[in-house]
Amino acid sequence: MDKPTIQQLLLAHLSRDLVLNVEELLETGAQRAFGKAKGMNDGHLPSVVGQLRHFHMNEGFAAALEGSGAFPTPIKGNSLVTGRAGIFQLGRFNLRQGPWYNARRSAKRRVMAQANAAIEPLVQGGLFDSQKPITTGSVFFVCIFSASLEHGEKPMSIEIAVPNQHMTDWLFHEPVSLFVQRYNDVAVQDDRAVPMLKTQQKTGSNPEGT
Repeated sequence: MDKPTIQQLLLAHLSRDLVLNVEELLETGAQRAFGKAKGMNDGHLPSVVGQLRHFHMNEGFAAALEGSGAFPTPIKGNSLVTGRAGIFQLGRFNLRQGPWYNARRSAKRRVMAQANAAIEPLVQGGLFDSQKPITTGSVFFVCIFSASLEHGEKPMSIEIAVPNQHMTDWLFHEPVSLFVQRYNDVAVQDDRAVPMLKTQQKTGSNPEGT
């Protein structure tokens, strides 16, 4: 049996509505944070914006998960909200434009990434690797912001990303705007599937078949 691709796993376990809701409400949370920070002193404005993004985008993420039946964890202090859809744990984080070096800073994200050990062979497997059943994994929604607050009202891009188990590399990542088009491709493939009915052949003149 052919191994599934990571894209196929994501499409099978994450609904299109979930992905679009997360994108919309993370962007809304970022805009609210930016608006609340207006008028603050320039000396600490980047810090204020960063903290407000955390809280408002956490609320947006929780609302998107709740609305899509993805079991968000409670909002509590600085804790990151996570959820679950199918086999996947869902998380999020923000980055400035550039290399994703800071992705590993969170101990919680590193623990979540360990679940992707069984997914790695889909991308990095050797010839003699045995494929373990894939029963869990972790995927993150990554909001990438401009390094300049002049363009910081909303993310430059929101990507859906699957790290390796050590969170040192990315097995898959793609802007949500491109990823959602994959659902249309799956629908077209399903529409082209034509069921073939087996015709019954008579083997004699007896209509009762005895």
